[in-house]
Amino acid sequence: MIGVQRISYGDHPSQFGEFSSVDGSNSLTVVVIHGGFWHERYDLELGRPLSRDLVAHGVPAFTLEYRRIGGGGGWPETGDDVLAALDALNRPVVTLGHSAGGHLAVWAAARHPLVRAAVAQAGVLDFTADPYITGRAGELLGGTPAEVPDRYADASPAARLPIDKPLVLLHGEDDEDVPISQSEVFAAASDATFIRLPRTDHMDLITPGTAAWTRCRAETIALATALA
Repeated sequence: MIGVQRISYGDHPSQFGEFSSVDGSNSLTVVVIHGGFWHERYDLELGRPLSRDLVAHGVPAFTLEYRRIGGGGGWPETGDDVLAALDALNRPVVTLGHSAGGHLAVWAAARHPLVRAAVAQAGVLDFTADPYITGRAGELLGGTPAEVPDRYADASPAARLPIDKPLVLLHGEDDEDVPISQSEVFAAASDATFIRLPRTDHMDLITPGTAAWTRCRAETIALATALA
């Protein structure tokens, strides 16, 4: 029996998540964090198919919405929302995030004790290693590294190393939105597991039925069951 429960963690319309449970599950809950470079025009609809597929494979899932740029988000509001949502869920979890959601998944692993592990799908992991990424991060953080250095130090996962939890980074070789070097360099600087996916673009990782999503799901479920 599958049930879906809306959990609000604040008064803003974007401060909620959808918890999908499954009877008899023997795994941690997976928190699914959508991407979209933190902008309001993208929402948790990107994560719902992943949550449904995880639940179909016996894993409870929490599809997270949060305040984004143009809708009350920015920094630290966006990060604060992720932490508040985890407080409201109040159970050990594995975070799973795509693109900007991958940033939040790994960042939450560094910040929140209930996060036991994180899986990043084409994650934005180092805000200062690539000019394009730095420009997009500047939209979230409200300035350049020279203008708001404390925000970069707080928000960039690379600046929060070491992170003493299992981290798995999956990235497509043909990613057109987030350079694969984001995962390669982060893995080299940490104990994270890096998985290179051939013939894979940015959206393949969140498209059920693709080989890329099937690998992401397998890695996530393996962590969620091993750490339960």
